[in-house]
Amino acid sequence: MKHIARKRFGQHFLTDQGIIEDIVNAIAPKPGQAMVEIGPGLAALTQPLVERLGRLSVIELDRDLAAQLRAHPQLDVVESDVLRVDFQQLAARVTAVSAVSATAADAAAALKIRVVGNLPYNISTPILFHLLDAVDVIEDQHFMLQKEVIDRMVARPATSDYGRLSVMLQWRYAMENVLFVPPQSFDPPPRVDSAVVRMVPHAHPPALDVKGLSELVQVAFSQRRKLLRNTLGRWLEARAFAGDFDTQRRAEEVPVEQYVALAQQLAVARPAPA
Repeated sequence: MKHIARKRFGQHFLTDQGIIEDIVNAIAPKPGQAMVEIGPGLAALTQPLVERLGRLSVIELDRDLAAQLRAHPQLDVVESDVLRVDFQQLAARVTAVSAVSATAADAAAALKIRVVGNLPYNISTPILFHLLDAVDVIEDQHFMLQKEVIDRMVARPATSDYGRLSVMLQWRYAMENVLFVPPQSFDPPPRVDSAVVRMVPHAHPPALDVKGLSELVQVAFSQRRKLLRNTLGRWLEARAFAGDFDTQRRAEEVPVEQYVALAQQLAVARPAPA
């Protein structure tokens, strides 16, 4: 029986074989690599991926689709909401399986997982932040997302797309938009353009209080049309910040590294708990 796309799960199934091939080539899976696919759906990407990998772990919320996927002998199915998945624990399980068939040259890479998927657009940002908590066990990520979201993810300072999402991801990942995907590539077609983003964690990220960075960036972009002196400036004054930070500009004019440096200064200046 044909599976009907369920709106509550944000299901749009990829059907364009040319696009599928382009995505798989961009991911470039190799035999024995530990990979996790989020939202495999009808296995449009899953099948060509597992053919190259040999084995693949998939996370699927839809119980009917999960049941179909379990019939595939090369798939390990996690039936769950991806936001409830502990990727640290999942990585440990997946890499243990991959390590059995890994060569000595692949031993280091086998300690981390590669994550791919056509993410549900209605919860794509929460998924990205959820994975940020597990970035230490991730080699890279390739995701299909709403093009508008990817434009914000990779945006440069002093552009209209540059915002909180740009800062909170760019401090930890090198990212690029690798492929445009039109609506007609899906069934049913979404009402927006899509794209594929590549996210590679920085090998040596700055030491950082992520919650502190998140809070200050949220304050900075809370009124992006105003100068920072009206938002972040007052927030810093309330914390008796004595460092040097130019608040005579708008939030979108501040590069990622300056937000990171400010978060580090605040962490150093914060008094130790009694």
